[in-house]
Amino acid sequence: MTSNTRVVVIGAGLAGVRLARRLGELGTPGTPGAPAVSVTLVGEEEHRPYNRVLLAEVLAGRYAPEVIALPAPAGLTRARVTGIDRAARTLECADGSAIAYDTLVLATGSNPVLPPLRGLFATDAVTGRRELPEGVHAFRTMDDCLSLSKAVRRGARAVVIGGGLLGVSAARALAARGAQVVLAQQGERLMERQLDPSASRLVRRHLTDLGVEVHTECRVRDVRCVGGAVRSVEMADGYALDADLVVLACGVHPRVGLAQDAGLAVHKGVLVDDELRTSDPHIRAIGDCAQHSGTVYGLATPALEQADALAELIAGDAGVRYTGTRAVTRLTLAGPEFLDLAAFGEPDPRPGDDVVQLADATRGTYRKVVVRDDRVVGGVLVGELGTVGALARAWEGAEPLPADGAPLLHLLTNDGGS
Repeated sequence: MTSNTRVVVIGAGLAGVRLARRLGELGTPGTPGAPAVSVTLVGEEEHRPYNRVLLAEVLAGRYAPEVIALPAPAGLTRARVTGIDRAARTLECADGSAIAYDTLVLATGSNPVLPPLRGLFATDAVTGRRELPEGVHAFRTMDDCLSLSKAVRRGARAVVIGGGLLGVSAARALAARGAQVVLAQQGERLMERQLDPSASRLVRRHLTDLGVEVHTECRVRDVRCVGGAVRSVEMADGYALDADLVVLACGVHPRVGLAQDAGLAVHKGVLVDDELRTSDPHIRAIGDCAQHSGTVYGLATPALEQADALAELIAGDAGVRYTGTRAVTRLTLAGPEFLDLAAFGEPDPRPGDDVVQLADATRGTYRKVVVRDDRVVGGVLVGELGTVGALARAWEGAEPLPADGAPLLHLLTNDGGS
């Protein structure tokens, strides 16, 4: 790296903040061999950077917003970037200002998926823009969380559309606030991307115990409003659910508009190589917006690992490569009793795979590990997750298991330490 390199990072989420912090450490004046680097972190949200993973805990009332704030990085600039001039290596901002860069990093994250439901959008009479009706909320940003927190009240009728990780978290949080919650999932089971049927049934039972009414194989067709405010949602079979609040938890898609407009190679996400370089050698991408080796992760662990690798690359360690992340999905559901779950790898076995499965209906625990060619390739654990750390390490390391399988059985039956 040349001296006084200007690195500009668009996006002040987990990935962007981590990268800015690591670059600050690696480029600190006085550190032996450290290059001089000027880092500008550009974020458009008015809030202090925060851990998006914990928004459901804020909605549930367990944490105040400041509890999930990230350490404030130096060089944070509040601005909305509207364009990238690759030839001039400058960013164009909504306020008319420009920011020059030598290396640009896209950490723009993702946007919520807004399903094509009839009546979902209303047109503002003044601005002419399409807006969500009163009472209908996406659940992706701190503003979304605070708006929903302000609207929810004890006894409010809330419909959560989407039964993935985000929908389950939102339903649990709203139930904790005393709302009457209905969760509508189009698929045949909850969290079908992460869990097998047995684990999904345990999650459903837990939500039901919290008072959440769960409907699977249930497609919402229509959002009905009166006076600009939601009053009900209608299912595909014509059945209507009264609603004071509707939460859209239908997934996310990478935020790639800036990259597309700038002519960068984009598929599902911004395409990057093992150096997290886009089709422009002066622009990198990390986090939810990046697609590496065909994968858009959309998870915190890969975003942080990408940020760490890129910081070292920018700081001059040319040998560093990002080769992918074997991430574990974790979720804790609070209530009268906590329910912990973890999923990793391939929980659905292929023909010829070995499956070790233990279930205890009384304790509400379930453990399943898939082994292929003497290696752990995936698993699902629900309840009492003392074993998850060791199992995840066996999966991440891809080391062969001893032929007798005894260590694996010990891990599955041992509730102690991780």
